Amino acid sequence: MHNNIMAAGSKDRPPMLGPGRYSQWRSRFLRYIDTKPNGEGLRKSILSGPYVPSTVLVQAVAATEGNPAIQQHTTIETVLNMTPENKEHFLSEKEAIFLLLTGIGDDIYSTVDACKTANEMWIAIERLQQGESLNVQDVKTNLFWEFGKFTSRDGESMESYYSRFYKLMNELTRNNLQVTTMQVNVQFLQQLQPEWSRFVTVVKQSKEIDTISYHTLFDILKQYQNEVNDIRAERIAKSANPLALLAAAQPYSDNYYQAPKPQRSNATSSSTRPSASTRHKGKEIAKLVTPQSESVSEEDSDPEQAQRDKGHAK
Repeated sequence: MHNNIMAAGSKDRPPMLGPGRYSQWRSRFLRYIDTKPNGEGLRKSILSGPYVPSTVLVQAVAATEGNPAIQQHTTIETVLNMTPENKEHFLSEKEAIFLLLTGIGDDIYSTVDACKTANEMWIAIERLQQGESLNVQDVKTNLFWEFGKFTSRDGESMESYYSRFYKLMNELTRNNLQVTTMQVNVQFLQQLQPEWSRFVTVVKQSKEIDTISYHTLFDILKQYQNEVNDIRAERIAKSANPLALLAAAQPYSDNYYQAPKPQRSNATSSSTRPSASTRHKGKEIAKLVTPQSESVSEEDSDPEQAQRDKGHAK
């Protein structure tokens, strides 16, 4: 509403002071004053203060028939003896106060209304709006920070991402923050989740992102939403099933931990295989080193055979 009134340039009332628009309002208000028949007096009342009547010198007047003589003296200036310029300035004070109170909102009305003159009101409005300008600057700084840090959320749909981005862009526009089309599109594309990367590449290769709007980017990317959902589902399934991850990593682990098989050559096999003579010698040696306990055990087991063996020996 404020913007409509300010832009309309109504002749019936002054422009309204909107939030964060003091510099525009000040210029338009003074231009509105200049359109008034007593614009010069109004401007003087607002910028310089009310006209203060001064003392004037009244010349002596000789006595006439029926009128006494008037001596030369000084008196306070009145509307009757003011110059036209001073009179216009003097009479414009009340109208200037009315116009200022009509052009401001309720948020600062009580503070401004406590002032006694139009000039005091003008100064109070400027002082109040300077404080608001600092708040507006903070808002702009925060919006720029939010724009730079804006990113999509894990599992968020393209419609939800676009809706949040759209609201942020509206806030930037409402606060007169200018961002180029290229900056907007780059931010829109780069802040998507990794599962969108393949489709973002497709868009960059097929479109001039410095000329189209982010609305067009949304229309293109939303066509890939089902494919992105499949990619997300596969990623979640792998994360939720450790066995699937283990199976996927098994070929790599087997190759890593499997011991290398020795390579056998004919020379090696022939040199390491024992010969027949060697096996025979081994058996003879085994007979020679038969423990005594084994011989004793044989005599004990068959005493008659042992006696016959002794007789043959004799």
